[in-house]
Amino acid sequence: PQPISPLKNFFAGGFGGVCLVFVGHPLDTIKVRLQTQPKPQPGQPPLYSGTFDCFRKTLVGEGVRGLYRGMAAPIIGVTPMFAVCFFGFGLGKRLQQRKPDDVLTYPQLFAAGMLSGVFTTVIMAPGERIKCLLQIQAATGETKYSGSLDCAKQLYREAGIRGVYKGTVLTLMRDVPASGMYFMTYEWLKNILTPEGKSVSDLSVPRILFAGGLAGIFNWAVAIPPDVLKSRFQTAPAGKYPNGFRDVLRELIREEGIASLYKGFTAVMIRAFPANAACFLGFEVAMKFLNWVAPGL
Repeated sequence: PQPISPLKNFFAGGFGGVCLVFVGHPLDTIKVRLQTQPKPQPGQPPLYSGTFDCFRKTLVGEGVRGLYRGMAAPIIGVTPMFAVCFFGFGLGKRLQQRKPDDVLTYPQLFAAGMLSGVFTTVIMAPGERIKCLLQIQAATGETKYSGSLDCAKQLYREAGIRGVYKGTVLTLMRDVPASGMYFMTYEWLKNILTPEGKSVSDLSVPRILFAGGLAGIFNWAVAIPPDVLKSRFQTAPAGKYPNGFRDVLRELIREEGIASLYKGFTAVMIRAFPANAACFLGFEVAMKFLNWVAPGL
């Protein structure tokens, strides 16, 4: 096996992240709109009755471009974000190895994955804030922000760097445990799917896609409740939740019950498999290419 190279993980992870955004952004838009839709007035139906209704209304009202609202922010952020994410995972693995050929246990892989979640928050938090605001803007009919850069400028003008990084704690609460689950599950599935006598590096494309897609589902099974709280908090007017996520949690459970923490579940799970399958396939392809062109990197 190749020695763990955080630097190769950095470049391969960036390519994997780009693959993930192109495949998964439309359903991410649906997820955010479902999570942030206002509570209907008594006797009135909700704005969206579910995932497919939201998809249909977005497509009819805004066309295919509506499904890709706010994609500039994650595309700009996703390459360095996933590069840093996979770099953090590679670094976390290497820090726990005594010798380059040490095989890590699953708890060690989980710990390495959690480190990657800490690494990505610096990029993830502002990118998520901008993306969510742009995604719900089209649904409300207002045009406060002309694009990602304009949104970032206005947020900074209104509240400084804290306005841009609103929701950082919730992003950490979502990504640290979810990233641990993400990478541990992927490595576990790769080992299970490797035929006896073969190397993990020889896995076929369908098996890599299956392992990556299922890892994405395990990731989001952990991440959905804090993601709902994060989306609500990041898109709320200034001052609405003075005590942070605790106020969001109280309001959601009081008004909509515990099931509200799983809003957008269908959209998330439909998106999770293909998007993360594409991410890990892109990562593995890029890693093989890097091992070929720069074996000593």
